[in-house]
Amino acid sequence: MEPGNETHISEFLLLGLSEDPELQPLIFGLFLSMYLITVCGNLLIILATISDSHLHTPMYFFLSNLSFVDICFTSTTVPKMLVNIQTQSQVITYAGCITQLFFFLVFATLDYFLLTVMAYDRYVAICHPLHYTVIMTPWVCGKLVLASWVMSVLYSLLQCLMALWLIFCTHVEIPHFFCELNQLIHLAFSNTLINDIVLYFAAGVLAGSPFTGILYSY
Repeated sequence: MEPGNETHISEFLLLGLSEDPELQPLIFGLFLSMYLITVCGNLLIILATISDSHLHTPMYFFLSNLSFVDICFTSTTVPKMLVNIQTQSQVITYAGCITQLFFFLVFATLDYFLLTVMAYDRYVAICHPLHYTVIMTPWVCGKLVLASWVMSVLYSLLQCLMALWLIFCTHVEIPHFFCELNQLIHLAFSNTLINDIVLYFAAGVLAGSPFTGILYSY
């Protein structure tokens, strides 16, 4: 990693899933359908949780948060891909790529943490049913969700700040339909050893800890 970002690159090229023109309408229709189903399904869950007072419990509170995160997660990548297919353009700006990367990492990491929190909630409900309402108070639930957000944002911010220091060639093609961190690092012209170390160490901790927590809850 170099001491500063000396590159004057202004955009990347997202190669997408296929460059075959005949497959583009099929890919567009498939991803548009999946995106609309995902958004509508999760919105229905959120609306049902809000409107029904019987669902104002910790489990459905976490579920509605997870649904919101799923909507945001898919919205960071799929709409841009659909626009690129429709306009027959593969371009994404440098600022747009870093912004997309930031929100993608935030919501991907947040998914892991919320699933872990939901597993803990079910553990308390099953193993300590008499103390459940005392342990899982609205204050505690709010703090668990807030802690998940803070850790996700800090992790994403760390990775994006390190990516800003990378130097790229003037013409960079990303073999994906969105700016994926691992691909971005390996396309850099500068030394990426520190980026690789941080990436794999953080991925191990952030993936291993929730996985261990979920296993323990079961």
